[in-house]
Amino acid sequence: MHPYHHPLFIHFIVYFNRNQDYFECHEVLEEYWKSIPGADKEHPLTAFILLATGLYHWRRGNFKGAIRTLVKAERRMLAFPPLFRQEIDFEQLLNDLKHSLESVREEKPFSAFPLHLHSGMLLKSTTLEVTQMDLLPANSNAIIHKHMLRDRTDILISRQKKKRGRN
Repeated sequence: MHPYHHPLFIHFIVYFNRNQDYFECHEVLEEYWKSIPGADKEHPLTAFILLATGLYHWRRGNFKGAIRTLVKAERRMLAFPPLFRQEIDFEQLLNDLKHSLESVREEKPFSAFPLHLHSGMLLKSTTLEVTQMDLLPANSNAIIHKHMLRDRTDILISRQKKKRGRN
């Protein structure tokens, strides 16, 4: 199976293209990436995780964080093996990413772009998923500030444990 046909990558595409829920894009791809035996931080999926994270930062006005993560995403995408350049319009993706980076550096307002798909199978899969997924409205506060609206208890506990371990 092509890596882009995995159900979690299909969810990533739907969240990315349908309602620009970049937080969920990050979540589903991180789950997929972590399920791959031996996958490290240079795995091609991490480029998409960074792309979603960078767009999330940009939309929230965090230009510094957006630049940092989008530059990493671009670097990893340029190193994609041929398999990861298939199924999507890779050149368009690089152009959109480059344009986004220029806009972020100039501190322009956020502007979403879609992932353009070449594969008929991928297009069909994402269309089916849209009808089955419960999506929030694009540009809603629930999407834009999602990390602040969720229960973060587990994250805060983990941070406290790490802090105590350093003291």
